[in-house]
Amino acid sequence: MINTLYQRHFLRLFDFKDFEIQKLINLAIKLKKAKKNNTENQYLKGKNIVLIFEKESTRTRCAFEVAAFDQGAHVTYLGPGSTHLGYKESIKDTAQVLSKMYHGIQYRGHKHSTIKTLSDFSNVPIWNGLTEKFHPTQILADLLTIKENIHFKKFNQITCAYVGDTRNNISNTMLEAAAMTGLNLRLVSPKEYWPDEELLLECQLKSIKKSGQIICTENISDGVKNADFIYTDVWVSMGESKKLWSKRIALLKKYQVNTSMLELTNNKNIKVLHCLPSFHDHETVIGKKILDTFNLNNGMEITNSVFEQQKKIIFEQSENRLHTIKALIISTLIENYNY
Repeated sequence: MINTLYQRHFLRLFDFKDFEIQKLINLAIKLKKAKKNNTENQYLKGKNIVLIFEKESTRTRCAFEVAAFDQGAHVTYLGPGSTHLGYKESIKDTAQVLSKMYHGIQYRGHKHSTIKTLSDFSNVPIWNGLTEKFHPTQILADLLTIKENIHFKKFNQITCAYVGDTRNNISNTMLEAAAMTGLNLRLVSPKEYWPDEELLLECQLKSIKKSGQIICTENISDGVKNADFIYTDVWVSMGESKKLWSKRIALLKKYQVNTSMLELTNNKNIKVLHCLPSFHDHETVIGKKILDTFNLNNGMEITNSVFEQQKKIIFEQSENRLHTIKALIISTLIENYNY
């Protein structure tokens, strides 16, 4: 089978075809099993990979590093302040320099325009570890997690309600995932936080062709009814003004994932997804500050009791970052990989 992903950039899910996304998920399943059974073959020996992090991360960095190490590749980590990217050296010059030294480049940062410029001037694959618009490596892991937990259904037979701020990089990429797989997606939030209309319409039209459905609703009961999964994420980002936090939290407060919301699904087997980190308790400096400031004693976007109840699948979701990223690196760097 021809490897159609070889030397391809991955800035958003729509960069790949529907069947290629499915191929990555299937490969991740194989690689996960091989790692668990200690039967993994190393395909990336002699490969050099650089990880550019303008925004820090635990899961993204660890998943890329372990994926590379498991496969025999060498990794260079460039953290915030470690490069001249866009400051003393242009983005296009950086892309050309690094692509002569490395076989693949991961970028995690603020502006999607930065990773787009990197890809325009790089001769090696660029992988998106997160920008303000899209987070495709996260959603690959989410699709794997959904598949593993309801393996007896096709994606267009599964319903996921994404609750909270539905115009962020996670919801944008979930829209693309639903459009490509037929996953029935309900975006549940105040209208003020609905996604870009152009992206929404594009994804809705593509979803119909997959026998799926994408809807936006402010009504929590309608949005989560009979859902198989509820997905949420934090409502605030570091670096934003406290005034913006106040407005957003006030609007989103009733969209907190709690026991009452789970009961509205009418599904005793309802599962909750969260890409982490989560402000569900007082055990982090930022979490404590937010919960105390806004009187959210039982958690922000999700209550501590629901998080603890659902933590098995949430941490599986986190682990799956490793396996889907490994599938992505192999598929884009190994020309004759045998699927």
